Amino acid sequence: MIFKYKGVDSLGKKVSDKIEAGSLSEAKSKIRAKKIIYESVNEETSTFNKEFILNRKYKISTKDLASLSRELSMYIRSGITIVSALKIVQTHYEKNKKMKLFLNTVSTHLNEGKNFYTALESQNVAVLPEFFKKSIEVSENGSILDEVLMELSRFLKEQDKIIKDIKGAFAYPTFMIVVSLVMIVFMLTFVVPQITGIFESMDQELPTPTKVVIAMGDFFSTNFVTILWLIFIFIATFAFFLKKSYKFKYFIHYFILKLPFFGDITEKNELARFSYIASLLTRSSVSFVETINLSANILDNLVIKKIFLLAAKNVVEGKLLSDALNNKNLGIDLDYAFIQSIALAEETSQVTNVLSNIAELYFEENRDKINILLTLLEPALMLFVGGSIGFIVAAMLLPIFSMSIG
Repeated sequence: MIFKYKGVDSLGKKVSDKIEAGSLSEAKSKIRAKKIIYESVNEETSTFNKEFILNRKYKISTKDLASLSRELSMYIRSGITIVSALKIVQTHYEKNKKMKLFLNTVSTHLNEGKNFYTALESQNVAVLPEFFKKSIEVSENGSILDEVLMELSRFLKEQDKIIKDIKGAFAYPTFMIVVSLVMIVFMLTFVVPQITGIFESMDQELPTPTKVVIAMGDFFSTNFVTILWLIFIFIATFAFFLKKSYKFKYFIHYFILKLPFFGDITEKNELARFSYIASLLTRSSVSFVETINLSANILDNLVIKKIFLLAAKNVVEGKLLSDALNNKNLGIDLDYAFIQSIALAEETSQVTNVLSNIAELYFEENRDKINILLTLLEPALMLFVGGSIGFIVAAMLLPIFSMSIG
């Protein structure tokens, strides 16, 4: 539960903040531990709190988690304790209520004597990636918390950059497609029917392109609302089953992997993410089987995720990861170069370095492919838009040209 309190701190300054606790008495105890004399303590009942009650935990954005990891790493390297580092970082999130509450909750657990990993595991404000918490746990035991936090920051920052690059790259093509479709539908629905009346008074056979455009115009103008409803129902149904049905989502992910070009990009992006996290976890001395499981669980594609989880079970039984991944019964063949690289890494005991190199190679390869796609896509879209509208206009002008020639 989230409690809101007002009071006076040890310096005599008035404070007003929120704190997470299991009960009112626990909340008061935690407030006193912060050396604050409270005036009022009430359970949060605002819309903000309802969000927590409904979802219990919110997801910290990749950007915020990367920034937090980097800041904590820098402070710890400077000789500041994790408790003091968190107090400093809290001041940077005064306007972000969720992050502020999350950091405040973690700080409270640390003040109770818990280590950083246990504090992250105990808080009920935000959901954190499992690989992130596991890396923290291992790094604390190995006294390399600052190094691991910096590595986590680099990975999360890279992921955030990739997502933004993809969104930015496809923004223009998406805009062009939407605008072109809207223009075509508008012309067929509203413009073409207005011109059709002119042709009805003509006592002559209309050209085939004109007949096609008129038929399409009649169809869209008659069924415009129905088409909109069908599109809405299709999108809503698709989104529902994608969220609720594992089998449907698995089928869609399998279908994506089978698509030419896009399937290869998707597969290599997932393999790159797996490789980066796996290299980080092995560097942090996490057991290899646990590394495979944790790295697999960050993957979005259910097909590739299942392949790695099944491979982890085979590794437990004594198989090499490369042999487990080279199983023809897994439903889809992973990139052979990836499997060969893993085999070489296992043979030379250089798993960490090879995984890191694979991640860098695949990320770079995907960036190049996406750039090539966009280079070809932009002129293709221009031709599509110009060709579609040009065809409609030409079809409407053909009967007029026929009249003037006749």
